[in-house]
Amino acid sequence: MQFPESWLREFCNPPLATEQLAELLTMSGMDVESVTPVAPPFSRVVVAQVMAVERHPNADRLNVCAVDAGTGTPLTIVCGAPNVRAGMKVPCALVGALLPPTEEGGASFEIKTGKLRGVESQGMLCSGRELKLSEDHSGLLELPADAPLGRDVREQLQLDDKLFTLKLTPNLAHGLSVYGVAREVAALTGAAL
Repeated sequence: MQFPESWLREFCNPPLATEQLAELLTMSGMDVESVTPVAPPFSRVVVAQVMAVERHPNADRLNVCAVDAGTGTPLTIVCGAPNVRAGMKVPCALVGALLPPTEEGGASFEIKTGKLRGVESQGMLCSGRELKLSEDHSGLLELPADAPLGRDVREQLQLDDKLFTLKLTPNLAHGLSVYGVAREVAALTGAAL
């Protein structure tokens, strides 16, 4: 059974830290196998809106995008994603951003100002795979139209959550739902359900 900690705390929110909550569940018979982050660490990735898209003058598969990342100054970013279009909101890694390593055990990938075929790029528009949120690399990760510009993507997508994995035995069938786990936590702590 897997569930995010935030979902459990919507039903029952005892005044316990994540580690204490995991220990409490394990001691009650609901063996917590692991508590892991829902997303790998990355920084300086914000919600941005693509304002305009033009073909790259020196490359067939690249576009030059004018991007509003909430910094006050439009950024010029070279992008090769097939789904990039004016008006869409996407994750934008600003210069200085640290993205998850491309391979297991590798170092974080730092975004720098660079030139791609003669055009300066001031950041990177990201797919779900580049942020290690999914394996989809077919295009940019599209964010909701109402996402505020400049907001940290970790906050926008609630990526600072923890994922609980429980190993259940047949006599704990109530643990097969988040509400059932919340009832158990409420009974153990006296916190409101």
